Amino acid sequence: MPDLSLIALALMAIYSLALFCVYRVLLTYRTAQGAVAWIVGLLGFPFLALPLFLFFGRNRFSGYVRARRLGDRSLNHFVEEFEQQATAIPQPAREHFNDELQVLSNLARQPFTAGNQCVLLKDGLATFNSLFDAMEDAHRYILMEFYIIRSDRIGQRIKAILKRKLAQGVRVYFLYDDIGSAWLSKGYLRELRKAGAQVASFGDGNIRRRRFQINFRNHRKILICDGHTGFVGGINLGDEYLGTEVDQGRWRDTHSRIDGPAVIGLQLAWLEDWNWATNETPDLNWRAQEPPPGDQEVLVIPSGPADTYETCTLFFLNCINNARQRLWIASPYFVPDFQIINALQLAALRGVDVRIMIPEKSDHKLIRMAAYSYLVQASRAGIGIYQYEPGFMHQKVVLVDNRYAAISTANLDNRSMRLNFEVTALVTAAEFVRDVESMLTEDLRSCRRMTEQDYQDQPLLFRLGCRAVRLAAPLL
Repeated sequence: MPDLSLIALALMAIYSLALFCVYRVLLTYRTAQGAVAWIVGLLGFPFLALPLFLFFGRNRFSGYVRARRLGDRSLNHFVEEFEQQATAIPQPAREHFNDELQVLSNLARQPFTAGNQCVLLKDGLATFNSLFDAMEDAHRYILMEFYIIRSDRIGQRIKAILKRKLAQGVRVYFLYDDIGSAWLSKGYLRELRKAGAQVASFGDGNIRRRRFQINFRNHRKILICDGHTGFVGGINLGDEYLGTEVDQGRWRDTHSRIDGPAVIGLQLAWLEDWNWATNETPDLNWRAQEPPPGDQEVLVIPSGPADTYETCTLFFLNCINNARQRLWIASPYFVPDFQIINALQLAALRGVDVRIMIPEKSDHKLIRMAAYSYLVQASRAGIGIYQYEPGFMHQKVVLVDNRYAAISTANLDNRSMRLNFEVTALVTAAEFVRDVESMLTEDLRSCRRMTEQDYQDQPLLFRLGCRAVRLAAPLL
């Protein structure tokens, strides 16, 4: 017969730990909805909620070496050099560099730079062709950072190029997320290391400083060559991004190529992550190209759970609140918090053409159900929710009026807003904005606009499930 006193002590310990976790929630929560969800779980179901909270409940990546955000001297030197260079680079035209964009520059802790050449890469084929060409042209180093890297045909092509460049004396720094790339074979990594590449996992580094922080993921997709050419967007390294048939249908995604001084800002974001994973600061090029390759204005906006502010949330709010004629957003996941949905409603009510493009087929059923729960609010305010029908749409794109467009790794959900490390490239060049408008217009032709009736026509059990999932949105 079990000792009742031991059982009582165990229960007391569990509930004491649960109360301590509630204390932590109250000290650190960012949304009341998320805090309430955790508190109810911890007090009502501590046996289940406690282990979940220990691994998934934290919303601050406290161990991350936040480089310039915390004043790390070695990285601050590069930031200061970049900012000094930016004063010598022709600044964006005054009529564009208004308060709205200055706010974003302050938020990113990076200067807005001119002198760039940006190319919109509308699908996986265009992205990989441009990416392969840039890698082949690299002379000094290649920096890689991707959430998902596979050992399939694209992965093998990447590996072959990297091994060839290593043999030519080009340095390779290969950073991957251990959650997103969980299926990447050890043999693949072993081959790269043997060829001379520096390989690191975002999750393996500094293990004592990151305990109980596996909920934070490096969702960035970055490639940089020689500090002059960079890539950012929604495309990971895998065959599905070529648009081949997968479970959700043909894959639809977007990336961008940047040549010019803005790549230094992208390199700073990469360096923060590499420094966290390895405690190393590689010797990189921090001088912008001379002469500049173009005349386009670009701001790189890194965001993540180590930021002083909720950078990603504030970026979206700034875009929504400043839109005057048009706000088009493409995101595979639409699970906005109350701030975002309220701002979208206000934008629609003041006459802005608000369109949110989401996939009809999703790789996360719960997130799809959560998106359905917003249809009533969206429809009544005049927000257009469009389902992309040909397959799984994974692009992350924002278009604000005719003034600027952003290509990002960030989704319109809680994970990107508060838990993932993301990065966005914002471009004000008229030709780039027109390219984005043309691309999204074409995508919208393959969409069906959803209405309140789409929600009301669903079975009661499905609607109840949607509302229940929405309650748990901060935990998804």
